[in-house]
Amino acid sequence: MKKLVLLAAFIMGAVFFNNASAQQISDNALGLRIGDGGGFGAEVSYQRAIGGDNNRLELDLGWRNNDNFDAIKLIGLYQWVWNIEGGFNWYVGAGAGLGNYDDNRRDYIGDDDGLFAVIAGDVGIEYNFDFPLLLSLDFRPEIYFSNYGESDDFGPDIALGIRYQF
Repeated sequence: MKKLVLLAAFIMGAVFFNNASAQQISDNALGLRIGDGGGFGAEVSYQRAIGGDNNRLELDLGWRNNDNFDAIKLIGLYQWVWNIEGGFNWYVGAGAGLGNYDDNRRDYIGDDDGLFAVIAGDVGIEYNFDFPLLLSLDFRPEIYFSNYGESDDFGPDIALGIRYQF
């Protein structure tokens, strides 16, 4: 319980912390987010700056698979971005999404295919190059909700993002 309270306090502090020397983020960024969250996959990722306070919206449409499943999901995240130094930024975010799950186990009897909802957090670090390239590494814990099988679950998702800024 103490860890949960400390984590909540850290996130709330980060949300309300305002760094006066913050670097402006680009208006738009489009690229790929490649990682492993229960299965290897890629996401088409779009980021859009919101307001003048270094906040942004991120939308990711992705595909994941492993020996047991294939999944496609759409995630929307609201992110708060702070400058560390120079081109380095760090960010936290929260959001939700929807997806479709296809069970590939041949020896499984039953139908565990269907839709799921997901709640996600996000924490990461990024580097803005002098030319319009943005590299990021983030951790996205996800909690899945569905009405079938064993899919109600927690899934950590770690990914590398490569985006073109415009």
